[in-house]
Amino acid sequence: MVERMGMVIGISSENIIEYKRLHADVWPEVLARLKQSNITNYSIFLREPENLMFSYWEYCGSDFDADMAAIAEHEVTQKWWEVCGPMQRPLDTRKEGEWWAEMKQVFFLA
Repeated sequence: MVERMGMVIGISSENIIEYKRLHADVWPEVLARLKQSNITNYSIFLREPENLMFSYWEYCGSDFDADMAAIAEHEVTQKWWEVCGPMQRPLDTRKEGEWWAEMKQVFFLA
């Protein structure tokens, strides 16, 4: 079964160019870890001038918590987050423990 997931976060306007540059050439080890953790069809969209980013992925695994823990424990991914994280502006309304705020799907057309 595939679970479609959407998340949102802000980005500082002064970091948009660098963020786009980084994501035009994501580190191969980060991409490999995502795939190993059953993440597919991953996209990030940017809405300016609000400077909101929407991310979408499909999860096709059977143990989401374990797969997310494997990503979080991955040393290269941690370094990627150290680079990208300061550019992002998490929403004040996000749940405790969230960085990107989760969104609920309200419609899907196959």
